[in-house]
Amino acid sequence: MQSASSLVQTVESTSPNLSDANLTLVQLVARNANQHGAGIAFREKELGLWKEYNWQDYLDNVTCLAAGLESLGFQPGDTLMVMGDNRPKLYWAMIAAGGLRGKAMPVYPDAAPDEVLHFCKLSQLRFVIAEDQEQIDKLLDLREEIGTIEHVIYVKPRGMRSYQVPGLVGYDELIERGRQRLDADAQLRDSIINRSRPEDPAIYLHSSGTTGLPKAIVIQNRRILSGVLSAYEGERFRLHEEIIAYLPMAWVGDFALTVAAAIALRFTVNIPEGQETVLRDMREAAPTFYLAAPRSWDNMLTTMQVRMQESTPIKKWLYDFFMGLALEREKRRFNSEEPTIIQKLLKPIGEIMVYGPIKDNFGLSRVKNAFTGGEAMGEDTFLFYRALGIRLMQLYGQTESSAFTSTHQADEIRLHTVGKPLPGVEVKISESGEILVRSNSVFDGYQGNEKATNETLVDGWLHTGDAGYLEEDGHLVVLGRVSEVVYTATGERYIPNYIENRIKFDPIIKDVAVFGRDRDYLTALVCIDLDSVGNWAEQHGVSYISYADLSQKPEVLEQAQKALEHVNDVLPEALKIKRFANLHKEFDPDDGEITRTRKLRRKVVEERYQPIIDALYGGQLDVTMRAQVTYDTGESGSIERILAIKDLNR
Repeated sequence: MQSASSLVQTVESTSPNLSDANLTLVQLVARNANQHGAGIAFREKELGLWKEYNWQDYLDNVTCLAAGLESLGFQPGDTLMVMGDNRPKLYWAMIAAGGLRGKAMPVYPDAAPDEVLHFCKLSQLRFVIAEDQEQIDKLLDLREEIGTIEHVIYVKPRGMRSYQVPGLVGYDELIERGRQRLDADAQLRDSIINRSRPEDPAIYLHSSGTTGLPKAIVIQNRRILSGVLSAYEGERFRLHEEIIAYLPMAWVGDFALTVAAAIALRFTVNIPEGQETVLRDMREAAPTFYLAAPRSWDNMLTTMQVRMQESTPIKKWLYDFFMGLALEREKRRFNSEEPTIIQKLLKPIGEIMVYGPIKDNFGLSRVKNAFTGGEAMGEDTFLFYRALGIRLMQLYGQTESSAFTSTHQADEIRLHTVGKPLPGVEVKISESGEILVRSNSVFDGYQGNEKATNETLVDGWLHTGDAGYLEEDGHLVVLGRVSEVVYTATGERYIPNYIENRIKFDPIIKDVAVFGRDRDYLTALVCIDLDSVGNWAEQHGVSYISYADLSQKPEVLEQAQKALEHVNDVLPEALKIKRFANLHKEFDPDDGEITRTRKLRRKVVEERYQPIIDALYGGQLDVTMRAQVTYDTGESGSIERILAIKDLNR
């Protein structure tokens, strides 16, 4: 086992290589506590105040939790399901499970009961830690059906005193039980720190499940740390970053950044009070590194624009003038042209009067590197943030590759690519056009699914399932899923997801599904963005009473038509969208139409909306749609709407 001092040298050397070192996450936490115990590891907003936890607090909680879990019978190979929003205590529990050579399995806090049931049965679950009463109730409703759960740990005691349930234990009680064991056994603490090995699990996640039930993915310590070091060597983040933890813990991006990178490179992780306070708390935390999905960047931009519309005339004029100047300057940069003299001279003034205040208001004033990932981002959104002076870059990766495969470099941005592969990552394109990846960060296979493993890992290469190509200088272009390559009736080849992403560049469209397999032309089902379209409707005097009502307003249908026709302008004639309908509701993960990461479940959508699709190709001008919906209570109902069908002019 390496000494603490040699571990520090490994991380802080010019070319760190954690993937080859004999390291685990719990050992790195111990190193941080021993060498930098007073350094701040977490800040958590609670009741309006920021509470700090240093690296010594981190280690103490991890070791006490591990000792407590072991006293309950947690053994190597066991799974600890983690339910709730981002909380230090839940992150500590994840590391504690790994320290016992088990595996933590976070689930999305809004996961439907059938999803939770599927995950539990996959892992023969015995242990659960949940944030609060809401998550506990969801689990207890399933406990009898799951059958294997023995112990349930709750973090927040509010509302739990009256529960008389076998195996239910509070977080504080478990910590105290573990502390007593550590006090009684002087060797236990070191034993917990040193048990796990690089080949042991770091995290237990699931695939997105776009084509079926999610597959179980266990990522080893050495794999996730290799991904972190690839990003570090590529200078995508640095030691001592300040980050904000708000992404779902069940997404690989959160674990790779908030846990693995934060531990290996001693980040300070800021945790907002709740999902509804993220923007406000982010302003106070002022992170130096920020990762968000395109939808989050779009929502932030919409909020900025709404605030400016409500501002004074002079502020609106200043905003329009300086942002127009900045956008033109950024467009010139993308075209490899020098900014004009006026643009150069006025940039410092714009920074003082417009760009700086905007960044400060949204917590972006200290961001050095910012990333977007998961899907393509609209050109206008991307240019806006770059014009503000934020080094926004595209990131590409998968759960199977530990999140980090390729990214842009700050000074080499191309809107249609996801940048170049990171150091230590090889990418090639198969004869069928599929993106293949080989690196030390690639996982070892799907748990309990040998067939899927053999199809995905071939001769050391990860078959990503994505179609794409490499440009001459190494930039990677991702087109969409290989499984979604389809042909029209005339034999035209296309990938629906590629077209859908281009359509979603327009801020009024939240989701869209494009159809055309074995058809003479393409059609689309559109889900408008309620916030963006609602704001537009308010400004233009369009009244409405619900999402369904707004979606069918002639003015809104006209805006959707313009967005689709704009995309048609860059599509070949055979692939232009000819007809569309605005749906009466958003695609919903609770209805199984999209995954929790908002990826389209195309088969479900096609089956559920078949009457509308038939109407699109049948020449009808409207269609009556009856649909099943799942409410927040878990109950189901149905709604009936008449949807207009529109033809596109170009």
